[in-house]
Amino acid sequence: MRSIEVPLPDAGVEREARRRLDGLVKPVGALGRLEELAAWLCAAHGTVPPPPVDDVRVVVFAGDHGITRTRPDVSAYPRQITAAMLRTFVTGKSGVTVLARQVGARVRVLDIAVDVDLDHIPEEVRAFKVRHGSGSIDVEDALAPDEVERAFDLGRAVADEEIDAGAQVLIPGDMGIGNSTVAAALVAASLGLPADEVVGTGTGVDEDGRARKVAVLDAALARAGHVEDPLSLLAALGSACAAATAGFVVQAAVRATPVLLDGVFSCAAALVARDLAPDAPRWWLAGHRSTEPAQGHALKALGLEPILDLGLRLGEGSGAVQAVSVLKAARAVLAEMGALADLT
Repeated sequence: MRSIEVPLPDAGVEREARRRLDGLVKPVGALGRLEELAAWLCAAHGTVPPPPVDDVRVVVFAGDHGITRTRPDVSAYPRQITAAMLRTFVTGKSGVTVLARQVGARVRVLDIAVDVDLDHIPEEVRAFKVRHGSGSIDVEDALAPDEVERAFDLGRAVADEEIDAGAQVLIPGDMGIGNSTVAAALVAASLGLPADEVVGTGTGVDEDGRARKVAVLDAALARAGHVEDPLSLLAALGSACAAATAGFVVQAAVRATPVLLDGVFSCAAALVARDLAPDAPRWWLAGHRSTEPAQGHALKALGLEPILDLGLRLGEGSGAVQAVSVLKAARAVLAEMGALADLT
């Protein structure tokens, strides 16, 4: 298994930030999590105060999952929604594009593995396609080994593009019917958990639908067996989108760029990515808490505490973009509040 080296945030700068926070015009620690986030941003950017959180970029990795081809009953919506949603992203009317505009974040969507070719979608959306869909993980591997490598490296390249263009914070988004089933499989296999502990309602299935998802996951986990290598795990139980997301968050850490993880899918990919780059989670924050139980297990394993808890389960990066306002507030506290020493 290859290991990817990642730099560490500046601990000395973080200590300096905490000293300054303690000296502001407030009781020590009175701003709670905002102070923790302010110090974290300082360590990530190597300066006190950190720069304004002005350039936030969301990259939505879109693709179809084979499980919805053979078992459409694992989702409340048909697999054709994935392709239809790409048009909605392009027109700026998706949930994440609307919410991103409220905080000044930019959204980019990429067709990584949508089942059909959408010629009417801009070329810059279609240029990164790895394959059409993925294998149905209950009966076959999701990807071939070379496809995993290609998708992972693609995610790294996209992160480089966004960072080179000025991104200060990256948010991985996802779009693909069946993605909560794939995410649950990755979390269960990574942490050795039974299917029933990680499966949620996804797009809104009822209890019978959840039971069907558990049965599908049991079959997928039994078929895959014990897989230790992260890329092999992505091949067996993941998808091209999951592999690209893993590469994206790893490369952000390599480039010392903060990441706001979103819901269950990005957290599942990050959990697998951690095994390739053990220090990468030092560069990641959890934007929000999803209603999916698999995300809770992934966050606990990653040592991350969500910034927001709004009962969201949309995906797309929509929860994480709402945490951007909290980061902006944390930065402003440190940059703009007065010091106790200056009181007269």
